[in-house]
Amino acid sequence: MPDKHEQAEQMRDDVPSTVARSDDKAVRTYKKTLESAEETYGDGERAHRTAYASLKHTHEKVGDHWEPKEHRGPSDPQAALGTPASRDRSRPTAQGVDANASTGHLEDVARRVGVTDPQNLNRDELVRAIEKANARATARARRR
Repeated sequence: MPDKHEQAEQMRDDVPSTVARSDDKAVRTYKKTLESAEETYGDGERAHRTAYASLKHTHEKVGDHWEPKEHRGPSDPQAALGTPASRDRSRPTAQGVDANASTGHLEDVARRVGVTDPQNLNRDELVRAIEKANARATARARRR
């Protein structure tokens, strides 16, 4: 049986590019949740949303990849609803940004992804600025 790193390496070609550029745990979390969700819901959008929801409980998007979160749990109010409430009362998500993290943590992530003067932004502005910076980083990585 392959070790966890070998297992993750074998899965990298079968996950979205942002996940493939992430640590082994992110790759395994996404892929194993996707496989389970596909057994339950079939191959489609719902299975992929389920896999991302699982990933967002343990990781946050930073630039063009996912990094382990300081604290396990939902990343935004939509994720906190759970299923089926999240389907019935759809709200905007934070696109992988850990909107429930401390302001200090959000400022640190913002600096790392190139947001200028994050200390001058309120919490909601920080989350939106990180979302935009992450989207730009992912677009650049996909063009390579």
